[in-house]
Amino acid sequence: MTISEEKQARRAGSPGPRRVVITGLGAITPVGHTAPDTWAAFVAGRSGVDQVASFDVSQYPTRIAAEVKGFDPTAYIPAREARRMARCSQLAVVAAREAVADAGIDWAQEDRERAGVILGTGMGGTDILIEPISRHARDGAVRVTPYVALEHLANMPAFHVSLEHGCLGALSTVVTACAAGTQAIGDGLELIRRGRTDIVLAGGTESQVNMLFFTGFGAMRVLSTRNDEPQAASRPFDAQRDGFVIGEGAGMFVLEELEHARRRGARIYAELLGQAAGADAYHIAQPEATGVGPARTMRWALEDAGVAPEDVDYINAHGSATLQNDLAETAAIKRVFGEHAYRLAVNSTKSMIGHCFGAAGAVEGLAAVMAVYTDTIHPTINLAEPDPGCDLDYVPNIARQRRVNIAISNSFGLGGQNACIVLGKYTE
Repeated sequence: MTISEEKQARRAGSPGPRRVVITGLGAITPVGHTAPDTWAAFVAGRSGVDQVASFDVSQYPTRIAAEVKGFDPTAYIPAREARRMARCSQLAVVAAREAVADAGIDWAQEDRERAGVILGTGMGGTDILIEPISRHARDGAVRVTPYVALEHLANMPAFHVSLEHGCLGALSTVVTACAAGTQAIGDGLELIRRGRTDIVLAGGTESQVNMLFFTGFGAMRVLSTRNDEPQAASRPFDAQRDGFVIGEGAGMFVLEELEHARRRGARIYAELLGQAAGADAYHIAQPEATGVGPARTMRWALEDAGVAPEDVDYINAHGSATLQNDLAETAAIKRVFGEHAYRLAVNSTKSMIGHCFGAAGAVEGLAAVMAVYTDTIHPTINLAEPDPGCDLDYVPNIARQRRVNIAISNSFGLGGQNACIVLGKYTE
């Protein structure tokens, strides 16, 4: 019996890992402050990229980003508490609260020792450090709140989510750069499969629209400088792409053991069928041109899910709009899917919200879940002239109605971090 046949037999009733479903969604992004608003913007092909408003970018070659606009944390969090929190923690708390409410979780009816939190982030709360460091450089010694020493830590968003909901089970933070959000969802799947938890709040958060990222990635020359056309700047798979756009946001999911969800009468958006993570072991930032590492990770994820490549309908691509990444990912998809690659729908959420780093996989996971749930695939906007080396169906510019039974979502991070999840339409 092959791996795929074994997995399919388990889901048909043979003993095996517990099934995991998605019952709640939450998001706060450059195009919406809720998951429904974000999804509606995705389907409409609306860009969240604009001139940077949060700090002075006049000295930088790049002066655009995809910021979460109009976000007042005190509308959600008591002012004193909000002031102590890094922005990534604020975003995570808001998205997690929405996901829990969407799932209809009543914590009074739950064993909180069976509820966990796993969050991905690339950097954590660097924003809470930058202001006092800047003041110190300008004015000399300064007084700071003791919370500065704590709130910048990468595990603080997960802490704040666990604190608000009283989750006493596994508490973990995944710090794998751009793959973190996707890998956190995959780790949540494994926790439930192994019987350690019944509910996991999983996702990713990031807020790095700041001088650190603009200086560092500007020096690498990987940021778009299309400053006069911000909404057209993020151009995955397009021949005129000139780099990625920095974004921010948070995406959260309620992952739940199937029988637990059934007993609650929960709405089920999709089944989380499988996951994998792997490494390129190649270069700190440059993708290997033939896509062998991402291909390996996609193949492992499909094997874990018990899904044959030809059964996949749609891929939410990493699609970062960098010159090398889009070519390498296209090559990786062809490696795994062969001729079926040309029958797949492939899109890039980053065309609308830029690259949200540790949150990217979670927000893009939302797009993949909703594609499975609604049979709607959002467009890759700004795709006017496909790169000759990017010759797949990237759903250019207009959303598409198409039956989506199986979807995968890819995230490939700095340091050669690769992660992939497999989602399926829920059936009894």
